[in-house]
Amino acid sequence: MVIGVLSVEYRLHGNDSLKGKRRIANSLKQKVRNQFNVSIAEVGSEDSLSTLSLKIVSVSNSERHLQSKLTKCLSMMEAVCHEEMVYSDMEFFGVE
Repeated sequence: MVIGVLSVEYRLHGNDSLKGKRRIANSLKQKVRNQFNVSIAEVGSEDSLSTLSLKIVSVSNSERHLQSKLTKCLSMMEAVCHEEMVYSDMEFFGVE
């Protein structure tokens, strides 16, 4: 079994409220969940108005399949969200 973790960070330019940030985060999280059937959550910078950090997690028997799925997820997130993506990273953990 392989666990894949995709970390993504966005810089929110012109955002002046937590309500605006939550609107962006919830919209993006719902789109990712619906299309890829993964777990996604906001982490780390919950109180920051200018930064949105998300972690996406999925489990598979194949690392290649998981890497393909998370890469497609990252591409979709780049295309759908108009905010500036400043960081992304993929990690894989093998469990026997």
